[in-house]
Amino acid sequence: MRWIRPIRARTEESAETLGAKAHGLVVLHRLGLPVPAGFVVTVEACRAFLRTGRLPDGLGGELATALGDLEAATGRRLGGARAPLALSVRSGASVSMPGMMNTILNLGLTAEASAGLAAETGDPRFALNSRLRFLSTFASAIIGTDVEPGEALERKPRDDEARLIGAIEAVEDLLRRHGRTIPEDAGRQLELAVETVFSSWDTPRAHTYRELHDIPHDLGTAAIVQTMVYGNRDDRSGTGVAFSRDPGTGEDVPFGDVLFGRQGDDVVSGRSTTRPLRELADREPAVWTALIDALSRVEGHYRDACYVEFTFQTGELWLLQARPGRFTGAAAVRLATDLADERVITRHEALLRISPRHLHHVRTPRIAASAQADILARGVGACPGVAVGRIATTTDAAVRMAVDGPVVLVRPETSPHDMRGLAAAAGIVTARGGPASHAAVVARAMGKPAVVGVTGLTVDVASVGAGGRTVGEGTLVTIDGTSGEVALGSPAVTTDTADAHLRRLLAWADAVSGDHSERDEARRLNAAHAVLRPG
Repeated sequence: MRWIRPIRARTEESAETLGAKAHGLVVLHRLGLPVPAGFVVTVEACRAFLRTGRLPDGLGGELATALGDLEAATGRRLGGARAPLALSVRSGASVSMPGMMNTILNLGLTAEASAGLAAETGDPRFALNSRLRFLSTFASAIIGTDVEPGEALERKPRDDEARLIGAIEAVEDLLRRHGRTIPEDAGRQLELAVETVFSSWDTPRAHTYRELHDIPHDLGTAAIVQTMVYGNRDDRSGTGVAFSRDPGTGEDVPFGDVLFGRQGDDVVSGRSTTRPLRELADREPAVWTALIDALSRVEGHYRDACYVEFTFQTGELWLLQARPGRFTGAAAVRLATDLADERVITRHEALLRISPRHLHHVRTPRIAASAQADILARGVGACPGVAVGRIATTTDAAVRMAVDGPVVLVRPETSPHDMRGLAAAAGIVTARGGPASHAAVVARAMGKPAVVGVTGLTVDVASVGAGGRTVGEGTLVTIDGTSGEVALGSPAVTTDTADAHLRRLLAWADAVSGDHSERDEARRLNAAHAVLRPG
């Protein structure tokens, strides 16, 4: 059995074999869009690993061959002292599990390769920054806890190399204290990284996520290996995520986050406060133009709003992931009706894309404008809706306190290790991060109100501070995932009335079913589905 497939336009395997992420990369290739060279270790290899606890026979040889082909194509060598090649190793199941499994960036940047990268670029700080990112992401994966490089990753003056070296030594010391090391042999690093990605399928956070979303536990994940594109290379580099349309409203405008001089894990982790995607148009107009063209082509392929992850290096765009946007609530209704109006889909298809479950989130609760609420803090609304609950500042506290009533999890930022707390909470608040951060993505997947990027918010073990005030854990708060407000107590809440897009969709449903009697919205939609999906 062959365990590895190239990522290229001619690849024919399904998402069940390649995983959804790699399958999306194949789509990007077919559309002629820029994708870093790479290959995928299949889902079946993961299943074999999970059965036996080791990589399947023959995979080591296939990895060596695939790596040799990648080195020949790029003119670089993994772990090489001259023209070093660095790789990303990412998970990719056949269904989306955002942030639940491990990712290793900059793999192959051994001490020798890092010195070679510094010599090649003339930028020792960039090389040290990239090696620190490699060590910290790999250490987080094999130790099983977040290893934070902290402020060492901030772009500081060029003479700040000593701080980076100190941070690298701290990560290496942490590994030694846990009885672990990262091999200096780059080929062995690649094998260990694949093992680590496969092992993360069975972590408690991944198991919890699958339980919440009814995802079978025996699916497994692929491991995607690609050449690195450096969003931290210089001031004309960066990374971000983009939707072809606003996922909160469904409006036909590009929406997303961008960070300049950073790598992708900074966006999704929430460690950094992102910038609105539109700033890319001013800073890097050529990258913006290429991104808008890519969004249009991907949306045309899926006949749906789309989501992409991207990196740009010294003014050149590269796409790392693409998939349909998966909107919910009012955004899904507007998207369906707009696509029908644009003749991208038929009205029948529009009706079938909206389920009664979508309608549960169409009329969004809001803190009433007349409520005179005591606003503690304001951030960015990341998932619409209102949640009322007592503040919990840790995952353990959220799980414990939720037994006695609703809680709102308040964190500096969340990580996959907070999955139990996210599952237990009625709503989520973070001090850092943007609409594409881990907290925001998971909140939208679970349909929980969320507020992110609350400037000035401080979170201690037993208290939260904002706007010069401090409140203790257990304080009752209300969060508005549309406006981004965090209010003390339980102010009055109002619910939006049905908008024009919903009324039009339901009129189409009535026309299909032939039933114009007064019924609730879900029943009207169900009646149309019964006609369109007979039997």
